[in-house]
Amino acid sequence: MAPSRDDTMEGRLTLRAMEVFAAVADAGSLSAGARRLGAAVSTVSQQLSGLEHALGVELIDRAARPFALTPAGRLFQTRSAQILDDIAKTRAALAALDLAAVRSLTLGLLEDLEGDVLPELLVRLSRTFPRCAFTVETGYSHRNIEALERRQADLVVASDVSDLPDGIERHRILRDPLILIAAEGVIDGDDILARLANTEMIRFNRAQPIARMIEAHLRRHRFAAPGRFEVETNHAMTAMVERTGGWAITTPLGLLSAEWAGRVEARPLPFQAQARTLYVCTRRCVLGTLPAAVSTVLRQILADGSVRRGRDLMPWLGDTFRVLDGEKVET
Repeated sequence: MAPSRDDTMEGRLTLRAMEVFAAVADAGSLSAGARRLGAAVSTVSQQLSGLEHALGVELIDRAARPFALTPAGRLFQTRSAQILDDIAKTRAALAALDLAAVRSLTLGLLEDLEGDVLPELLVRLSRTFPRCAFTVETGYSHRNIEALERRQADLVVASDVSDLPDGIERHRILRDPLILIAAEGVIDGDDILARLANTEMIRFNRAQPIARMIEAHLRRHRFAAPGRFEVETNHAMTAMVERTGGWAITTPLGLLSAEWAGRVEARPLPFQAQARTLYVCTRRCVLGTLPAAVSTVLRQILADGSVRRGRDLMPWLGDTFRVLDGEKVET
C-alpha cells in the first residue's frame, strides 16, 4: 500500500507547523491560536504534536496553568520567528521581480481612512496587483501595530504610536493637526477658553492613542473642561457635539471622515497647535519596495482628496494639514 500524505509528512518540520506554533505562542493559548488561524483546536493540537515529534522536544508545558512554553519552546519561538521573517523576505524579493505575482495582502487601516481613501486605494492597488486578494481591517493604531507584529497584517496605517517594537519600518504620509469643533454659537465672540471651560466636552474613548494625545495636550496647558461622554468614532463625536451643544477636539481628516457638512463649526485650537503624524508601517525588509509604493499611492490620494477638500472648507488650515515626504523611519 502506498503511504498516505500524513505518513510521508510524519517526523518532518513543515512551514505550516511553524506558523501554527507562532500563532499559538503569540496568542497565549491553543484556543486563541486556533481562532486566529481559523482552524479547529484539534487540528492545531495535532500540528503542534507533529512539530514536537519532528524536533524531539516538548515546546508547550501542558501541565502549566496559565499557558506556558517550555525553555525549548521559548528558544524555538525566537528562532522560528526569524525563519518565518526570512521566508517572508524571500517571497517579497521574488514578488519584486513580478509585482503582478503578489497573491494576497492584508491591510490594517484607521477608521478615518475608510470613507474617502480606502475605496480609491483598493482600486489603484488592484490595478497594480491584478492577481492579489485584499483583506482590510480597521482598528486603533496600537491594535494595527499588534496585528503587524503577530503577522495578522502585512501593512498598516498608524499614528504616533510610542515605543514601537524593534524591526518596524515606517513611512510618513500625513500631518493631521488637532482642531476645535463646536456646536453653533459656542465659540462666537471673545474669551473662547472661558466658554469652553464651562461647556460639555465630548471626548474620544481613552483607549485610543489620539485621545491620550489630546488629554496630554490639555494638561500641558492646564486646561480642564466638564465632560461625561466618551465616544469611539468621529461620526459619533460630531453628532454628539451638535446634539449636546458641546465641543470637542479632533483632526481635519477625522472631521472629513464624519461626512461633515457644516453641522458644527470648526476652528483652530485656541492655544498652541499640535498635530499627529500618520505612517504606513510594516515589518522591516519583509515586503521589499511594496510599502514605499503603497505610501506613495496613499499620499497621492490624500493630497488630491482629503487635504484639498479640507483646505477648501477650512482655509485657515494652510499647510498645517499636508502630506509628508517619503522619508523612511526605522526602529
